[in-house]
Amino acid sequence: MYERHIIGRNGEDIAEEFLLENGYEIIERNFSCRQGEIDIIAKDKDEYVFIEVKTRTNQNYGNPAAAVTYYKIKHIIKSVEYYLFLRRLENEFVRIDVIEIYREKDAYRINHIKDAISK
Repeated sequence: MYERHIIGRNGEDIAEEFLLENGYEIIERNFSCRQGEIDIIAKDKDEYVFIEVKTRTNQNYGNPAAAVTYYKIKHIIKSVEYYLFLRRLENEFVRIDVIEIYREKDAYRINHIKDAISK
């Protein structure tokens, strides 16, 4: 379990660096509430972007995005709604993305899926 946690955190670090390089402003990481957790909250121009990061070191269990199940999607949406309510951002433009990180030894590949989850 601990190793998976480290792999996940490393993936989030890589995703954050990728987002910064592409002009995103990082607002918050690992927002947690009763409804669930949001890995990264960022701003892309006038849009708030809620990002689920999935990291894999192999494809034994399929693509990383395949781990974003129906159950996980429900929790993400509820967490986004709660975050927007807390920060009084209900009228802002919002999208939910998934960033897949494929890690192989010291190399990695990133797949950014914009609007991966409809709210």
